[in-house]
Amino acid sequence: MATSKLPPKSLPLEVRGSTKHPLGMSPAHFLRDYWQKRPLLIRNAFPDFEPPLQPDDLAGLACEPTVLARLIVHDEKRDRWHVNPGPLSEDDFAKTPKDHWTLLVQDVDKWDADVAALLEPFSFLPSWRVDDIMISYAEEGGGVGAHVDQYDVFLLQGLGQRHWAISTDPGAPKDFRHDVELKQLAHFESTHEWMLDPGDMLYLPPGVPHDGVAFGGPCMTFSIGMRAPSQAELTGDLADHIAEHLPEELRYADPDLTPAKATGEIDRAAMERLKTALPFAAALNDTMLRDWFGRFITRYRNAQVPVPLDKPLDDAALGKQLDASATLLRHPWSRMAWTRAKSNCTLYVSGHAYPATTALAQQLCEQREFVVIHKPNAAERVLLLALVNDGHLLVRKPRRR
Repeated sequence: MATSKLPPKSLPLEVRGSTKHPLGMSPAHFLRDYWQKRPLLIRNAFPDFEPPLQPDDLAGLACEPTVLARLIVHDEKRDRWHVNPGPLSEDDFAKTPKDHWTLLVQDVDKWDADVAALLEPFSFLPSWRVDDIMISYAEEGGGVGAHVDQYDVFLLQGLGQRHWAISTDPGAPKDFRHDVELKQLAHFESTHEWMLDPGDMLYLPPGVPHDGVAFGGPCMTFSIGMRAPSQAELTGDLADHIAEHLPEELRYADPDLTPAKATGEIDRAAMERLKTALPFAAALNDTMLRDWFGRFITRYRNAQVPVPLDKPLDDAALGKQLDASATLLRHPWSRMAWTRAKSNCTLYVSGHAYPATTALAQQLCEQREFVVIHKPNAAERVLLLALVNDGHLLVRKPRRR
């Protein structure tokens, strides 16, 4: 069921996906016509989708003290909302009503490798643009109310059904309610409505009002959200005294994005967009600007950071492990990006800069797990040793047969 107020000759708001084309089209087509421009519902984006995490496992994860989770209960009769920001406990779940409640858990991809694997179909986007996978579990009627996100999001239905309503009316009011803890819209009138089944996915660009409600029973939705630094956040890290004068809703944007050619690279086009987002930055030295942004974007919205080894390895010890075909695993909280200049390459990891070769920097950004096949040169060994000792790479020895 969908209603439309768009001109008949406009691009479709609903397409059908497939295993080969989860977006229902090529990444280049999607980026050109929909990315940061208009919503898109992709039916059957992930055929025969099976959620990689079950509701009980999600609830258990939400009870971990370091996990960001919220439990939201809606009293429908009185239209009152209660938000429990955590940390959550089993008693909190025991007190929930039969329906009209929602559990939201952030950064699930950092805690579960099977959930992290859902990011693979989105590799056409720069890896540093991806924020996290948030999972929402809701009982019948559960949701968070009509709201607006200031970033791109892909809403993948994983379990049960969810009714989504959105508004593409550019003149729709976006003022908020003042009587609830959530940033809910005070007024919301939908222009399109759909019922999503497992495997269906709804893409929403920034600023589109939307409201999702569990329908017919338990429901679980996987939200693949993007990182979109606001001008205030970018400027605040570079010059704190300027940030307070810039509006929150102005954010880094890339509507002209094309599929990533080199995983993790902060390329020239990204730097030009950065200069657009920060007009005064155009006067800065390009090398300084790249270095600042590489550090900033790899620590931006990072809830935790890896811990350095208690007993650092030396070059010889690491060399023996690599010679034995040990596997290197990227720490789930380590965010990476890299830039190239005329004569050098720099890898940025969780706010720190490391000299690197282009090939190794790209491999580290592209692969969460890899075996060093070729013998690294001296510079590459220095980089790998630093990343291992700083906790960003974990060494896993091969299993003995």
